[in-house]
Amino acid sequence: MLTSGWKSVSMVDVHGKVTFTLWLCGCNLRCPFCHNWRIAEGLDCFPLDRKALLDELEASAFLIDYFHVTGGEPLMQWRELSSLFAEVKLLDVPVSLNTNLTLVGPLEKLLKADLVEHIATDLKAPPALYGLPEKPAEKLWRLFLRGLEVVSDYGIPLELRIPVAKGFDAWPYIEEGLRRVKTDFYVVLNPLVGRPLTNPRDEDWCSEHCWPGREVEELRERLEELGIAVHVNQFMEGSPGQALSSSV
Repeated sequence: MLTSGWKSVSMVDVHGKVTFTLWLCGCNLRCPFCHNWRIAEGLDCFPLDRKALLDELEASAFLIDYFHVTGGEPLMQWRELSSLFAEVKLLDVPVSLNTNLTLVGPLEKLLKADLVEHIATDLKAPPALYGLPEKPAEKLWRLFLRGLEVVSDYGIPLELRIPVAKGFDAWPYIEEGLRRVKTDFYVVLNPLVGRPLTNPRDEDWCSEHCWPGREVEELRERLEELGIAVHVNQFMEGSPGQALSSSV
């Protein structure tokens, strides 16, 4: 299992919760705004020392609400992740998984095995935010919607993050995603930002679409009109060497 490291006590990776956060390498998306793109592309990664991780997790367990795994896309290494979660469960520590929900088969295997208590995901709207050609991006969007249904089928609490960009008509996709959620959830709005706060994968894209203004407040108002609990992310120190919390 390849990792870029972990943080034994984090207050920025799940809203309102304290987590022990592990970053895993690899991803099947190429989001142009991604600030963890080096992790996603497998750079600066190394084999996980599982014993050291579990020893530190056990020592920190009384301080945390979740063992939280993010990336990259953790389900790229789902077999190893499954066995790690089984060991974490023996420590009586609840598990939170940050996933893009497009790897539906591995997701369902973990949920069926009762290895995950909480899910965090990004509703990337429109699918152009995946950073891939139109047809693959649309296919991944459909997989994401199915992922939301799977999470709902298992009744897993959900942190639904929405990256907010400028220059896109995101609302039809957001509505479509919201219709698929049938479990307890809240929304976290993540306004996309670039330098100097982050090192995005595509600086040209970010210069055009990052730093939204009125889009954030308009989206918050629309969601609150639907009775949805909404939080707006504040930019704080997050993953090792990064500037934001761990959206993928």
